[in-house]
Amino acid sequence: MEKLPAVTDLKLYANQFYNVLKAVKSNPLNCTLALMLKRTATAELPEVIKQKYNAEIRFFRALFYWQKVVRFGDVPILETDLDEVSPELYAPKNPHKEVMDFVLKDLDYAIANLGDPTSENRVHKYAAHALKSRIALWEGTFRKYHGLGDEQVYLMAAAAASEAIMNAGLYAIYSTGKPNDDYRNLFIQDDLTKNKEAILASIYITNIATTGFTRTVSGSGSGFTKDFVRSYLCADGLPYALSPLYKGEDTPAAEVENRDPRYAQTILTPGYVYTQNPDGSQLIVEKPNIGTSSTSTGYQPIKGRSSDPALFNANQDNIDRFIFRYAEVLLNFAEAKAELGQLDQAIIDQTINKLRARVGMPDLVLANLVADPNAIFPNLSLPLQEIRRERRVELAGDGFRFNDLLRWKAGKLLENPATITGMKLTPAYKALYPASQVANLPLDADGYIRVYPNINNRTWNDRMYLYPLPLDQLALNPKLSQNRGW
Repeated sequence: MEKLPAVTDLKLYANQFYNVLKAVKSNPLNCTLALMLKRTATAELPEVIKQKYNAEIRFFRALFYWQKVVRFGDVPILETDLDEVSPELYAPKNPHKEVMDFVLKDLDYAIANLGDPTSENRVHKYAAHALKSRIALWEGTFRKYHGLGDEQVYLMAAAAASEAIMNAGLYAIYSTGKPNDDYRNLFIQDDLTKNKEAILASIYITNIATTGFTRTVSGSGSGFTKDFVRSYLCADGLPYALSPLYKGEDTPAAEVENRDPRYAQTILTPGYVYTQNPDGSQLIVEKPNIGTSSTSTGYQPIKGRSSDPALFNANQDNIDRFIFRYAEVLLNFAEAKAELGQLDQAIIDQTINKLRARVGMPDLVLANLVADPNAIFPNLSLPLQEIRRERRVELAGDGFRFNDLLRWKAGKLLENPATITGMKLTPAYKALYPASQVANLPLDADGYIRVYPNINNRTWNDRMYLYPLPLDQLALNPKLSQNRGW
């Protein structure tokens, strides 16, 4: 391996690479990752620098192709830059497995050639491990539950990538010893660069790079579902159907009482400080904002939402956001080990129980597991059921759930009416709101808010595990074939 050049030379090499990127950008038709690899190959750079930049490019190429496989299944692999007459434009699709083997090679190259994390916040080898952990778990379980076979190599890759991060000694679950605050506070920090749970984060800075997240989530009309809320365990570690601590669903205050503390740190519940003004005054929520643009179900998301009124202004949110979080890696490791038949209490203690410890929940003890009468995966082993539950709760609102359902071949779960049902609105609780605000809320026969009142039953069609190919692409390339069922 070549010795890295001095800092002054690195600036020169960075400028040369910038010129490569400018050349790519100047020709949109050839603006491909393949072209970037081609240009770096001919750039006047030391080999070690080329390998680093190629590793970054292949990191993003792996992500790009995986996302295409998730959406379309079989897709063409294009390893050369193209123009308008390139024959590769009319190539047939490569099989799903072949594409994912190509992705795995790119990830392994990225891991081998990316360096340690730096203050530049560029992708690094542990970010590549995290991406491999995510992608390999998805592919391994997709192959298993969709009957494609050959899943073991990907499940082992997911476990190994996760373990490499765990053994690095660089990352840990964020906790200050405040179980009723730490989970929420994790997602409203304006600087994640020193947070050990952040493997890679998007950094936002006031007046330089900001978002509108706090403002948007406050009035997006979104909401968690009854199906999701019922997945929270009670404070004794038991499902709500088995716990003597459960207080029922007649009021939001009763429903959240004695539940996993992540409930009240993810969903707006009575007592939440909606606005914390600089002068110390507060706006405290007394009841959910049903009948408004804030929520469709009554379970308004607050994860990642700041109570600082300055961040409520349009595009003034400077909170850093996770790209890869250590908690996900722990969950990936536990699931991969369970799928491989290698799960034991030591692994649970390394993973699930670290997440539970942050919020003061009882440890998951494999020897003490009891069956949940309302389990949504009743045919799985009890440990795997609980790992999936923990994943759902810990990663709520982070964008994983639908892809999880795809890889588990669990689309049928969306037929459950509770997936389009919100909070219970008893006559007594409804009377606490202005009549004009709640008069037209659609309720089902049991008094639960119904998000889509004109839909009696949702029906899952297995063709929806993949998107259809666009008709214009099929017309342009006769070697492409439409996905099954479309």
